[in-house]
Amino acid sequence: MEAAARRRQHPGAAGGAAAQPGASFLQARHSAIKADEAAGTAPFHLDLWFYFTLQNWILDFGRPIAMLVFPLEWFPLNKPSVGDYFHMAYNIITPFLLLKLMERSPRTLPRAMIYLSIITFVMGASIHLVGDSVNHRLLFSGYQHHLSVRENPIIRNLKPETLIDSFELLYYYDEYLGHSMWYLVTEGQIFILFIFTFFAMLALVLHQKRKCLFLDSNGLFLFYSFALTLLLVALWVAWLWNDPVLRKKYPGVIYVPEPWAFYTLHVSSRH
Repeated sequence: MEAAARRRQHPGAAGGAAAQPGASFLQARHSAIKADEAAGTAPFHLDLWFYFTLQNWILDFGRPIAMLVFPLEWFPLNKPSVGDYFHMAYNIITPFLLLKLMERSPRTLPRAMIYLSIITFVMGASIHLVGDSVNHRLLFSGYQHHLSVRENPIIRNLKPETLIDSFELLYYYDEYLGHSMWYLVTEGQIFILFIFTFFAMLALVLHQKRKCLFLDSNGLFLFYSFALTLLLVALWVAWLWNDPVLRKKYPGVIYVPEPWAFYTLHVSSRH
């Protein structure tokens, strides 16, 4: 009786967005339930998943495109760009959707852990907003993202040389610290975080399957989203595997070139 009761108490839960593996995985842990109970206890949250997908494509993926499309006269270099306003909206909407998704879960994590996760996400996304804004604005001054900070022509001749250290600090905040706290998964600097989360999810799914517990529709959607992300990143890496310039920019075992580095190397240089 006690074992059966415990099994009935294993409710389904919606995870977070695929672009935020930390918060998603914490919620996905509670998505495993009996197959015959899945449909009744955890309906598929089509509205929230749709909003997540839409705002990610428009506000995250679309913001650098919008920055390049809109006339520069509308957004002077000493003011926020249209991409920055997209980023600000993303930083507000995404944590709100995450909280709504957690509210719908029949079983949630301790409230303190939820608050800390959301606060960390917002802080990381805000750090990234500032660093990314400056880095993107440097494009209009000739900054080349496929080169390191010190190799860039507009940076290496700065005087005094301590200014170069400041730009390297900005790069660190943008590409490393901000991305890590933001849980972004498709950047090479923190790809190991995504891989660890994905295989931890896979191990959990296989472990629960032995107990005749299965992911509900929300858990399956999250898991398949991670799998698709891994496939797309693998195709991206395979396509640029033999690029000598990007190989020099991203040395080491983990090689995941950034889209902006590809843009300044192979797209903008042709115009």
